Order: sequence, then structure tokens, then C-alpha cells
Amino acid sequence: MANIKIIRRRIKSAQNISQITRAMQMVAASKMKKAQDKALAGKPYADKIYAAVRNLAGRVDPEAHNLLKKGESSGSKLYILISTNKGLLGGLNTNLFRHMANWLKNEEKAEFVTIGKKGESFVVKWGRKLTADFSQNLPFASNVPAVAKLVVDGFMSGIYSEVHIIYSNFLTALKQEPLHRLILPITTFEEVGEGQVPDVREFLIEPDPNTVMNSLLPHYLENQIRSAIFEAEASEHSARMIAMKNATDAALDLMDDLTLQYNKARQEKITYEIADIVTARMAVE
Repeated sequence: MANIKIIRRRIKSAQNISQITRAMQMVAASKMKKAQDKALAGKPYADKIYAAVRNLAGRVDPEAHNLLKKGESSGSKLYILISTNKGLLGGLNTNLFRHMANWLKNEEKAEFVTIGKKGESFVVKWGRKLTADFSQNLPFASNVPAVAKLVVDGFMSGIYSEVHIIYSNFLTALKQEPLHRLILPITTFEEVGEGQVPDVREFLIEPDPNTVMNSLLPHYLENQIRSAIFEAEASEHSARMIAMKNATDAALDLMDDLTLQYNKARQEKITYEIADIVTARMAVE
């Protein structure tokens, strides 16, 4: 009897869990659609300004633009790590941190700016230098001007020789991959090994490359950070939706198994009761 009560209680618990995870799945799906639209809408512009700035970098005088100058060799490398504030994401953050640890395993002079509490916690436990954390202000995109100012000031003063950004890149609702991108100093495609921009032709630049570069640079850095945040948010909601779907399916499978055990236990109990009744009647006779 006690066994039947325990199984019934476990079935009820599994049912409650499935209801909670299904609700979280639906919420994540709703947020994912909005985040996905935002990420995909801004991605073409981010890619184009990234390509345009690097294409122009080979046509202008680096001394005329501070962000094109090579950083001081004595400076540290700064990494902007974009993760999440919450869990229940499957292996999204774990994969990101594992790849980052592999990328930076031989990097000694590294500092971190984190956006996301999970990233902050990892950097602290990893024993690396945490320069600043921007996890408290929501939405994360509201931190872009502050992060960009910190990065530009540190780079131009020689504190940082390079600035990189690390985040989970949104590919599809089922696939996200860790991405590591150099954003400062602004280099040409040949210098970072990316090859030529697709379909690059000779063209006229008016009024001149330096003027165009002056107009692009203020937007370039903030746009790269903002685009990475949007990609990371779309990845977060996609990963949570899939994780909650898997959790719901697992809870339903557990309910099926427990229901089978419950029915077997009931049949066994009924069989014993019938046997007791028959034995008692035979004893009376």
C-alpha cells in the first residue's frame, strides 16, 4: 500500500514538473521569436559595416584614426564576454566557456568585461581579472554606450592592446555556436586571415576614404557590441526553449513509466487481496 502511495505521489510530481516546463517552453518560444527577429534584422547591417570598415582600413592612413593604430604591445588583451543571467539553457553557457578556455589557455595578459552573471561567475572561478561587469542593467543592450566608452578609453590610453568579443552566435533555433571576434584594433581582412570581402571591386569613394571612415567609426564599435548582444539573446531563448521541451518530454516519459508501475502494483495488491479472501473462505469451510 505504501508503495502505491509513493508511486502516485511521484506521478503527481512529474505531472507538475511537465506543466511548469511546458509553460517555460512557451514563454521562451515567444521571447525567442522577438529576439530572433531583432537579431536577424540587425545582422545584415552589422556584417556590412564590419566589412566596410575593414575594407576602408587598407585605404586610409592609420595615423589619422586612433582606432586603426596598433595597440601598445605592453597592454593587456580585453575580452568582452556575453553570456546570460539565468540558467536552464542546456549546454549553451558551458559550450561557450569551454571554447573560450581553449582559445585563451595560453593567454596570460587577459582582462574581461562581462555581460551576464554566468560569465562573471565563470571568470571569477577561473581566476582571471574581471575589469567590469554589466549584468545588472536590463536589457543588456542598454549597456552598449558604457561598454563602448570603457573599451575606447582603455584602447586609446594604451591599457589594452586588443579588444575581442566572445558570445554565442545564433544560427538557427536548434543551433548556436560560440564565436570569437577581434573588434579593436580595426584591421584589414588580410591581416586577420579572413580573405577578401566577397565581390569586392574597385569603386569611387566620395568625398574621400578618410571622411567616410570618420563617419563610420562612431557607429562601428557600438554596432558590433549591440549585434553580439542581440545574437546572444536569441541564442539564450532558443536554447531555453529546446531545454524545456526536452525536460517536458522527459517528465512525460517518466509519467508513463510510473503509471505502468502503478498499475502493476495495483494489480498485485488486488491479486493478494483475492488470494487472502479465497484462503480465508477455504479455512472456514
